[in-house]
Amino acid sequence: MTDFTYDVDAEGVATLTWDVPGRSMNVMSQAGFAELNGLIDRALADTSVKGVILTSGKKDFAGGMDLNAIAKMKEDGGDNPAQSVFDGVMAMHAILRKIERAGMDPKTLKGGKPIVAALPGTALGIGFELPLSCHRIIAADNPRAKIGLPEIMVGIFPGAGGTTRLVRKMGAMMAAPFLLEGKLSDPKGAKAAGLIDEVVVPENLLARAREWILAAKPADLVKPWDDKGYKMPGGTPYHPAGFMTFVGANAMILGKTMGVYPAAKALMAAVYEGAMVPFDTALKIEARHFTSVLMNPSSTAMIRSLFINKEALEKGANRPAVADQKVGRVGIIGAGMMGAGIAYVSANAGIDVVLIDASQEAADRGKSHSADLLDKGIQRKKVTAAQKDETLARITATTDYAALAGCDLIVEAVFEDMKVKADVTAKVDAATGPDTVFASNTSTLPISELAKASARPDRFIGIHFFSPVDKMMLVEIIRGEQTGDVAVAKALDFVRQLRKTPIVVNDARFFYANRCIIPYLNEGIRMVAEGVEPALIENAAKLVGMPLGPLQLVDETSIDLGVKIAKATRAAMGDAYPDGAVDTVLFAMADQGRLGKKSSAGFYTYDAAGKREGLWDGLAAAYPVSDTQPNLSDVQHRLLFAQVLEAVRALEDGVLTDIREGDVGAILGWGFAPWSGGPFSWLDILGVGRAVEICDALTETHGARFATPALLRDMAAKGETFYARFASQKAA
Repeated sequence: MTDFTYDVDAEGVATLTWDVPGRSMNVMSQAGFAELNGLIDRALADTSVKGVILTSGKKDFAGGMDLNAIAKMKEDGGDNPAQSVFDGVMAMHAILRKIERAGMDPKTLKGGKPIVAALPGTALGIGFELPLSCHRIIAADNPRAKIGLPEIMVGIFPGAGGTTRLVRKMGAMMAAPFLLEGKLSDPKGAKAAGLIDEVVVPENLLARAREWILAAKPADLVKPWDDKGYKMPGGTPYHPAGFMTFVGANAMILGKTMGVYPAAKALMAAVYEGAMVPFDTALKIEARHFTSVLMNPSSTAMIRSLFINKEALEKGANRPAVADQKVGRVGIIGAGMMGAGIAYVSANAGIDVVLIDASQEAADRGKSHSADLLDKGIQRKKVTAAQKDETLARITATTDYAALAGCDLIVEAVFEDMKVKADVTAKVDAATGPDTVFASNTSTLPISELAKASARPDRFIGIHFFSPVDKMMLVEIIRGEQTGDVAVAKALDFVRQLRKTPIVVNDARFFYANRCIIPYLNEGIRMVAEGVEPALIENAAKLVGMPLGPLQLVDETSIDLGVKIAKATRAAMGDAYPDGAVDTVLFAMADQGRLGKKSSAGFYTYDAAGKREGLWDGLAAAYPVSDTQPNLSDVQHRLLFAQVLEAVRALEDGVLTDIREGDVGAILGWGFAPWSGGPFSWLDILGVGRAVEICDALTETHGARFATPALLRDMAAKGETFYARFASQKAA
């Protein structure tokens, strides 16, 4: 079986069609590269071939590189993996450079054969770097297609010439959003930005590529950077304009990454150094920096969590072996913020929705949330008026539980109260059949307790969406004590339909995500009460990779919600409740009406438009800052270990059954330092032995909440890592 097919028509145009067997989208492997290289050689050597079209046999062009192939490069290197990776990357450069020069004489730049990339759909990563080496890029007018270089999002950067070519094509300033932010464009947007050359109607794609090849002149094949008179757009680093670009770019990168993402710094170094040397030397510089990133444990962890593990979970790595449970009609009880959000993502995924609330006005208001989001999509030209009408037509807003007949899944999203939820459960049981699965969208209430109100506890499950539903990618599925496999499969298949990422956890207080994030918030508040400078707390969190400091995050989620959770937790735990010092601050803030962002007053101050201005001056009066402040690493250790230790305890307790879910869930659910790959990956990077040392020191200074879990101490004694111990068990 081959990844590419080769065909030559009567006019001498060879078509190389990329169609990887058994894959819905093409991905490049080492074997694929070798095959492509051989076919390019064949076309260049055949005097009857006038040019080459490189296209795809699938609806899209390519999704990128098979990152497992990069991992194999490391393995093949034995004791010198860096050299093996560098050699492998340089081999890729050689193939793409061969396509770029296309047999032309290196001195006269004549005698080459035109090579055109014809993109039927999405072209990402190497799927766009390969076209960048061609002489013309023509894309079909496919509004669903995405074109770009998203590598930075998984901890690497475009390392097959994409970085060097795009900067030389557009200049560093114009290329920055596509390289440093992973910005993706539809074909028309890509044409407007200068990423590609033409957009044509899909049925004319290959005909237009053939037409261009037959009309191409020798000058059309010469890349600007191979021309003797080439000057980089925007200027090189020592050009007055270019100097300002690079100074500003460095400041922007540091401001956005806080210095914790190695790929961004390496990319910028490759661009800066590469801009001052000839093109082929710049490719070597790019390969060197790309290799350094691949050898960095941060990038390894990000690739594993945000690409390999995330993809495995989305494909059902932990799905029970039962028949397909695709949802055709979903009933949503409660049309408030969460219910309305779930209704929107369901209808947008093509699922019929029955949206129920106590009053018709409330139900209609919930449906209007979808209309508002679709209108924003129309404004951004991502949605058409016809698509809006089609999506809204799928949502039936009503007060009548009888409308739930025919629903195969119910998602309850009413007020967080056991009695209210029990009443809803009984009404749904009366209106639906025995095969219907009932899911409670709760963030704190035990699923096993809620299931007691159901006549069918084996069909009762928790589905915890994160807010805002339309933007947050993680969905936490909670298996109760009596939840059956069909309910789990139904929840997983539903989340897959929504194109979100699921994790499955067992029932326990706060499940997994909230169990880990609440200690982070509490630790920040506790430090305020101790007299730690609030700005130190917030900036320490950001400098270690958290997207928001704990005080800002409390404001975003609302202080009164924190009060409610604290009261419920204290009532459940009694004398064992550990967070009295936190409540002193939290309750005082709530008593003053400082409820967070929603009241424009919390740990931060806000202007009339609700924009955050700065930390509240009154904090210093209420909780005076101590003369002696802890050092940065002490604050960071407290904030990180508050979260990480709960993740380890969740694994010990059986709430988590798969560390992959723990890592992916932490990054997607509450933004745990993405550079680390998640809490378990971070412990592996840090070293379990070092983690135990830090925990023991924190316990001695700050108390039992930092006590080293037995699992962590056992692993330290054995010199183990989490991925060696648990990922291998899961694979087995």
